[in-house]
Amino acid sequence: MIFKKIKIKKIILKNRIVVSPMCQYSGDKGSPSSWHYQHLGKLSLSGAGMLMVESTSINKVGMITHKDLALYNNNQERNFKKLLKFLKKISDIPIGIQISHSGRKGSSFIPWIKSNTPLSKKQNKWKTVAPSAIKKDKNWPVPLHLTMSGIKKIKNDFKKTCLRAKRIGFDCIEIHMAHGYLLHQFFSPISNRRTDDYGGNLVNRTRLLLEIAKNVRKIWPKNKILGARITADDCLKNGINIDDCLYLVNELKFLGFDYVTPSSGGIIPFTNKKVKPCYQVKYCYDIKKKINIKVYANGMIRTEKEINNIINNNYADFVAVCKP
Repeated sequence: MIFKKIKIKKIILKNRIVVSPMCQYSGDKGSPSSWHYQHLGKLSLSGAGMLMVESTSINKVGMITHKDLALYNNNQERNFKKLLKFLKKISDIPIGIQISHSGRKGSSFIPWIKSNTPLSKKQNKWKTVAPSAIKKDKNWPVPLHLTMSGIKKIKNDFKKTCLRAKRIGFDCIEIHMAHGYLLHQFFSPISNRRTDDYGGNLVNRTRLLLEIAKNVRKIWPKNKILGARITADDCLKNGINIDDCLYLVNELKFLGFDYVTPSSGGIIPFTNKKVKPCYQVKYCYDIKKKINIKVYANGMIRTEKEINNIINNNYADFVAVCKP
């Protein structure tokens, strides 16, 4: 089953393996560097069904580190176009891009220099934004509470980045709504204490995610793939659970999304998440049982036996493999 083709819109994946988006923290003012040519060039020849470019910020404030990829100006767009042209010349693999905003997780050190540590003034820190003025962790700064005009700007920046990705020629776009980034921060009651239309009950906490999703759906070509990385479980008391996730997935399907890929944890640095091989496949199965949408599994999927088990049992339609 691993090598059975799957067609999503007009795009054909030659097999059921997708190379997962992996942050490289090697960008140059948001643009891909020579490292990305080597790294993505090698992966484009791996034989996988699709290749996803790492989490790419929609604006400067939305970057995690100074070395993130970003797609908000003309120079970055030109450089991404050059990279995609290079990759398409050496391989016919479909290539997607994941777009995101880090929210309160931004203004951070590169992980291998100092993990889970905010930048200081000396390292050119910047003021982060979030749904509520709540720290990510005790040693982190308090983010700015987003005003209505700030939310409007975020929505507009997602639209602009989507337009740039469309002009560049990517085959797939994935909106990042997980891993403790801004859209997850709005979705989770752990980080969202707002009392307006964007906070409180589940419908309000999902509002921004769906407004952005709707805008992207209008822009993104109907013959190309559109998906979302979502959170199925905060792994915390009073956090997001699978029922919240199912509500979001149902709304995304209604808007015309082709797939979702569920993750867990991430809203604060340490949760009750238990990491083991295929630990997030259960969420895929929960979604597939209830909603007719394509799902791809991610999270420590490393062997042929594991992949075959997931596909043969219809736990997911395809899987993400990264580090192996």
